[in-house]
Amino acid sequence: MSSPSNTLPALLLLLLFLHLSLGRPSNSPSAYEILEGFGFPKGILPEGVISYQLDEDGGFQVLLPCDCEFRVEGEGYLLKYARRITGKVKSGQLKELNGVSVRVLVVWFGIKEVVRSGTDLYFYVGPLSASFPLANFEECPKCSCGSVCSTQMVMDS
Repeated sequence: MSSPSNTLPALLLLLLFLHLSLGRPSNSPSAYEILEGFGFPKGILPEGVISYQLDEDGGFQVLLPCDCEFRVEGEGYLLKYARRITGKVKSGQLKELNGVSVRVLVVWFGIKEVVRSGTDLYFYVGPLSASFPLANFEECPKCSCGSVCSTQMVMDS
């Protein structure tokens, strides 16, 4: 029979393991809600986010179930999201983006920054940019492997 002093550390380790393996409580904000909190429409991310991580310095990582492509309605641009998207976020600005590309004619370019200005979003590809109304991003685009845009997702930190 073990003594109480030996049982307590084992119990604490078990509780810590359960906490880490179960993740955040279900009332954690979704990746889409986090985006809206920084002034972006939820539709700049495709539906089906599996998980995300947001660091104190604004660094983030978003995981999708698969690579995803879709057209920006009314504009004819084809966007591609990698399974893993990283960058830095602050109010009205996404910087140092990796994992998001746009096809212009037949060439793919990485989108490195997105800035909200009033009712428009500016997407920067190197020194070039294109602006689109926020209304184009009210709904999350659907990918073949996506689920529901507003689904509560796990946050790792």
